[in-house]
Amino acid sequence: MTTLLFTHPVFQRHEVPPGHVEHSGRYVAVENALAHEDFGALDRRIPPEVTAEQIERVHPRKFREAVEENAPTEGLAQIDADTFMGPSSLEATRRAAGGGVAAVDAIYKGDTTNAFIAARPPGHHAEPERAMGFCLFNGAAIAAMHARAHGAKRVAVLDFDVHHGNGTQAAFWHDEDAFYGSSHEWPQYPGTGRESDRGAYYNIVNVTLATGEGSDAFRRAWGEKILPAVSDFSPDFIVISAGFDAHGADPLGGLNLTEDDFAWVTAEIAAVARDKAGGRLISMLEGGYDLSALAASATSHVKALMQA
Repeated sequence: MTTLLFTHPVFQRHEVPPGHVEHSGRYVAVENALAHEDFGALDRRIPPEVTAEQIERVHPRKFREAVEENAPTEGLAQIDADTFMGPSSLEATRRAAGGGVAAVDAIYKGDTTNAFIAARPPGHHAEPERAMGFCLFNGAAIAAMHARAHGAKRVAVLDFDVHHGNGTQAAFWHDEDAFYGSSHEWPQYPGTGRESDRGAYYNIVNVTLATGEGSDAFRRAWGEKILPAVSDFSPDFIVISAGFDAHGADPLGGLNLTEDDFAWVTAEIAAVARDKAGGRLISMLEGGYDLSALAASATSHVKALMQA
């Protein structure tokens, strides 16, 4: 068995205004990097579109329908100051979430133990009833909830994006069998993720990192706080929100991580997955806006998944 990779041309076609940082070049950079011969063993698959039922495990029907109705047939529709939809965007966000769902299905079928979904738009800012921060549907949360359809009782999403995943936190806040762990820069968009935010069942662990901090602080956050907490939670399935904008070169973040840090945390998360979840682990691309840093970080991350 090897790592699955989910990609689709529609991820390049998701439209944003000229000059927007979440542009098609992000997908191209990751896709090109993963086309290298080092990744020839990946099992490459096409993600299906997520179903209404699968979306509604996280987002209420009214919200799902609003996103669908806002999708334009031409031009751009503006959802908030940073979030846009074009004619290809609805299919892109459906396939982004659908990749996570299909990866869960493949793991429970026995095809593999882990997968990476190289998709855009990202998802972790999408709250149950609000699209924001470039995000329309929350693919990581949808995938985690889908694992429950296969019998997973306890699920976890682990997030190392430089921005806090307010959407995933909101979806999991009142769910004692869902764990969310995040390291993120503070202060930073979207202004959520204080360390005092613990969830209704103390099922959320946020660790804030000060602007300018790097590897040492990041590895302490995960090694001393997040990883022990998720291990104690004993999840049956783990989803990674893999944002690479905590890299020191990223224009939207103020942390100083390197691709080695992403490889390290991936290996550490995979070790928890082996110990607690039978190795069941998927990763979904979130942020990362310097193209060279994004490509280098994504390849380090996927190599660690392939070695897990």
